[in-house]
Amino acid sequence: MTKQEYDHVLIERHGLEVFEKLSKACVGIAGLGGLGSNIAMMLARSGVGHLLLVDFDKVEPSNLNRQHYMVSHLGMRKTDAVRDQILQANPFIRLDTLDTYITADNAPGIFSGCDLVCEAFDRAENKADLINSLLLHCPAMPLISGSGMAGYASSNTIQTQRVFRRLYLCGDKVSGIENGDCLMAPRVQICAAHEANMALRLLLGRADV
Repeated sequence: MTKQEYDHVLIERHGLEVFEKLSKACVGIAGLGGLGSNIAMMLARSGVGHLLLVDFDKVEPSNLNRQHYMVSHLGMRKTDAVRDQILQANPFIRLDTLDTYITADNAPGIFSGCDLVCEAFDRAENKADLINSLLLHCPAMPLISGSGMAGYASSNTIQTQRVFRRLYLCGDKVSGIENGDCLMAPRVQICAAHEANMALRLLLGRADV
C-alpha cells in the first residue's frame, strides 16, 4: 500500500476537512501503559499525523492483561513496542519516541511542540506534577488526563469532564488500585478511548465534552 492509497481510504472514511486537520496535528502521550499504549494506537488509526511517545519502562508479563502488548514484546522498551505496532497499522505516520522519566522540570521542554498532551501515568503524584507543570509553562496547550478506571464496575461510570479551561479528566475519579480494585482491560481501554476521543475532538475544534 502506498501513502496515497492509505490517505485516500482515510479521506473516504473521514472526509477531506477532518483528514487534513488530523494529519497536521501532533499529540504527546505521557506514559505507555494501559492508557497510553491504547491511546497511541487509537490516534494512529484515526489519522493523527504525528505522535510523540514518551516512557522509560520495558514491557513486563504483568502488563499483558490490559496494555497493548503481546508476549513477543516482553523485555522490549515500551516506546519501541508501541512504535512497531503502530507502524503495522499506519506505516506513514510520523513517530517520535523518547525513553526518559518525565518530571515536572523536563515536561515542558519535551512536549512544547505538541498541540495537546494525553497524560497516562499510574501514580497520582506523577499525574499532578505533569499537569501542574504543563498548565503553568505551556499556557496554550490542552491536557487530557485519566483518573479512576480500575475494577469491573459499570462502563457508564467512566466519563469525560472539563475540569478547567484547558484540562479534561476521563474516568470515574474514584476506582483505583489503592482501594483494592484490580486493573482489567475493558475499563482501562474505555478510559483510554475517552482520552483519545477527546483528543480528536480538540484537534477538530470541539472543546465541549
